[in-house]
Amino acid sequence: MTPAQRLPGVDALKGLACVLIVWHHLAFYGPMSDVVHGAAPGLMNWLYSYGRMAVQVFLVVGGFLAACSLAPEGRAGFRQPLRLILKRYRRLALPLVVAVLITVVVAALVRPWLQHGSVPGVPSLWQLLAHLFLLQDLVGQEALSAGIWYVAIDLQLFAMTVLILTLVRSERHRWVVLALAAASLLIFNRRAGLDMTGLYFFGAYALGMLAWWASRSERPARWLLLIASLGAVALLLDFRGRLLVAVAVALALVWLQRSPWPARWLQQAWLLRLGQISYSVFLIHFPVCLLVNAVVSHFWPAQLLANTLGMLTAFGLSLLAGEVLHRCVESPSARWRTLFRPVLAAR
Repeated sequence: MTPAQRLPGVDALKGLACVLIVWHHLAFYGPMSDVVHGAAPGLMNWLYSYGRMAVQVFLVVGGFLAACSLAPEGRAGFRQPLRLILKRYRRLALPLVVAVLITVVVAALVRPWLQHGSVPGVPSLWQLLAHLFLLQDLVGQEALSAGIWYVAIDLQLFAMTVLILTLVRSERHRWVVLALAAASLLIFNRRAGLDMTGLYFFGAYALGMLAWWASRSERPARWLLLIASLGAVALLLDFRGRLLVAVAVALALVWLQRSPWPARWLQQAWLLRLGQISYSVFLIHFPVCLLVNAVVSHFWPAQLLANTLGMLTAFGLSLLAGEVLHRCVESPSARWRTLFRPVLAAR
């Protein structure tokens, strides 16, 4: 899509959520944040505890875009479900593999002089294969980078949605989605042991799907009532801040699609670009932050100014590295793809 064709607010939400996730990990993984914490404990604690909730934005937006691409008019618009899932896997896995390999190299470089729990250990072949097929959490392998769990969950959620739309071809699939969303929010999402499966997160993903159908409906009120009611019941049963964020994002997506004026300030070029590269930034920011942490902690281990500037530098370099990864690997127009286009098209 060109910037004018992209759905209003989606890139802005993805971009802002990506920024928050990077800062959450900067606060979560020291040692720079340990030094800065002494001067700004409130900010560091907030980023540490609440920054992770930005993942809910990606979950809801993911469901919104899945409904848009798979069932834009309410009915399944595809005929080859397995090919769709493989295409999704390829889109997620190619930049992921590059980011993981960069992380392994960076970890090997800094391991001798950065003794910190955030530095991944030397990976085994089995661990690398588990990451390649997005199975690391399901088979009990330690993650080699921050946030990889989300990529595996994204693929599971997409595959679940394709399966539902394949098995229930009429518009009744919406009720199947609603029923599974209710089961997820009321049961599965309250069991921490299921957090490596899509069942745990399907509720937030389904809220995004409901938001898409609401944004395209001639009678959006009933869809908005469903979103609000489902969220209210789940929150009354077991209040979860992350769920409150998911409901708010779903309602915001509907508003952004149906109200023309927000597009004026959400369609700014820098914000659109940030959203477009958000996945690559999400993947590559950990090794960047790891490297900057190692340099700053080695030369200026206790200096507040140096560690503060180090965190800002890590953030800026993460955006730059994300832009490079997007251009060179993730983007459909990446140069290497033109060399293998005949092979990719044949699949």
